[in-house]
Amino acid sequence: MNFPKDVNAAAKQIKPYIRYTYFNYSPYFSKFVNGEVHFKMENLQVTGSFKARGAMNKILSLSNEERSRGVISASTGNHGAAVANAAKVMGIPCSIYVPKDSSIAKLKNMENYGATIEVYGGDCVESELRAREVAILKKKVYVSPYNDPLVIAGQGTIGFEIKDQCDGLDVIIISVGGGGLIGGTASYLKSVWPELYVIGCSPENSAVMIHSINKGEILDLQSKPTLSDGTAGGVEENSITFPICKDNIDQSVLVSETEIKNGMISFIENEHLLLEGAAGTAVATLIKMKDELKGKRIGVVICGGNISLDIIKKVLN
Repeated sequence: MNFPKDVNAAAKQIKPYIRYTYFNYSPYFSKFVNGEVHFKMENLQVTGSFKARGAMNKILSLSNEERSRGVISASTGNHGAAVANAAKVMGIPCSIYVPKDSSIAKLKNMENYGATIEVYGGDCVESELRAREVAILKKKVYVSPYNDPLVIAGQGTIGFEIKDQCDGLDVIIISVGGGGLIGGTASYLKSVWPELYVIGCSPENSAVMIHSINKGEILDLQSKPTLSDGTAGGVEENSITFPICKDNIDQSVLVSETEIKNGMISFIENEHLLLEGAAGTAVATLIKMKDELKGKRIGVVICGGNISLDIIKKVLN
């Protein structure tokens, strides 16, 4: 991938369809770390998550023939809504495969964007395998949540915007799941600011990419339940995000469920906006690294704001 070129092209292509989100200066958190903290507010993005960027870039890049056949994906949350939204905007059919016992609220969100929901399997791996099989059989495009250059370039447009929203950063903190968000954003920003220090963070209960980087190979690890459900789960074998993350993450940080909860509460209380658990992971890392970040110019990506009332109650209680 040529990150500057690919991200610049993605930014131009998706501009009419996504929101140019705020890069908010935070008086509270700046004082807390004795530095300068800005939050990139992807919780205010279309569909409530950064995922809208990558999905839109992928679908806009399809040929007319591919569009006519429709797209397929697998997701239990933000990626599914993002693909459904992009497909609806372009007027093409979209099917999302989900496992049994998926969140009713998240399924309704996908349906609101016009997706056809196909329930298959007992977990995400089974539903994704089925989605890929059907995509091949019906000659439809499968839209991956992260293992696709066009999706990664779309997520990298966050970096494109940040570059224009400040005079430079010393550190950026980004949550890590499959690696598309941090891979695209960090790669682009490092092409602009080579000295930028990239911190990748994950919940202790599910940190497959981080453990894989430390081991030097993609691992097949079990995940425990976590508030950071947006980053939870495994990494595809031979995923193109693995070497990208390995090359661009300077430090990895793991945070506990208590730290994530406290990070979410602190953000809600002081920034007066909602965020989901994956974004709370990044805030928790900012708080945890307070002493090391003293005097730094820090960017923190608030990757999404899709959180149910039940989880809000759980966090606040």
